[in-house]
Amino acid sequence: MNRETSATTQHIGIVGCSAEGAALCYRTICLEGAQFLGAHDHPEVSMHTHSLAEYMKPIYRDDWAAVGEIMLSSAQKLAKVGADFLICPDNTVHQALPYFQSRSPLPWVHIAEVVAGEAVARGFRRLGLTGTKYLVESEVYPEKLSARGIAYVRPDTAEREEINRIIFEELVYGVFKPEAVAYFQKVMGRLKDDGCDAVVLGCTEIPLIMSDANSPLPTLDSTRLLARAALRRAVKGVPAPAWGASSGTGLAAPRPDAVEDAHHDGDPVRIEDHEHDPRHRRQGGAERLRDGLHGPIERE
Repeated sequence: MNRETSATTQHIGIVGCSAEGAALCYRTICLEGAQFLGAHDHPEVSMHTHSLAEYMKPIYRDDWAAVGEIMLSSAQKLAKVGADFLICPDNTVHQALPYFQSRSPLPWVHIAEVVAGEAVARGFRRLGLTGTKYLVESEVYPEKLSARGIAYVRPDTAEREEINRIIFEELVYGVFKPEAVAYFQKVMGRLKDDGCDAVVLGCTEIPLIMSDANSPLPTLDSTRLLARAALRRAVKGVPAPAWGASSGTGLAAPRPDAVEDAHHDGDPVRIEDHEHDPRHRRQGGAERLRDGLHGPIERE
């Protein structure tokens, strides 16, 4: 971010929880910032992350007030480094917001409100919910969807347990298996049969394996939608760049449609067959650039 940009944009604070979801949100903000600000540019971003283990201790005992104190700790740190507003790329812990939001030093962009707004904009009327069992059994999404007249369907008990297992035993560790994709497709197919016209990817790791490219239903990617909402808020009032104009580096600024095409909800991922061998974990950004991107998961 150049100094001229910093004077006109807001500083985004990310309260991280799980590494994979937070990383995808951060990456989306940085890569798609060029749509608004020109080549290689994005608003200032800071992230603070307590360990997932620290969050899970109170979550296991259903102590959402304690979860809120962890989030508030991150919020206070981000306020001190100059953030203007906050986002949290973790759906589950949004249950804790009411316990501390009145004491927060900064305003928050609520992930479920963003997703609900996108559902209205796209004309969806009945959404399937996917995510951790803690999220799916909560009122985080039902409250925001009902307020906009949108119906919702939760997975059944067995589906919630298996999705929860996949999230916590695989996705948060960057382990992506074909069997997990097939299971999500099965659940989403049942939600479609139950009358849903779209599905909420209500865990910020689910978009790493599921997208419009391989889902039986249109997807609402909570991770990228939150990142894009943060971008819009951060650049509000900033003049749009002249697309194709030189950035001063000899490179042309990308067109908005080109950025969207490169980083849409079907963002390429790699599916692995081995759970514990780190050699078979998902490639990082540098490794992808070195070895070439793998294509999106194909629908089975």
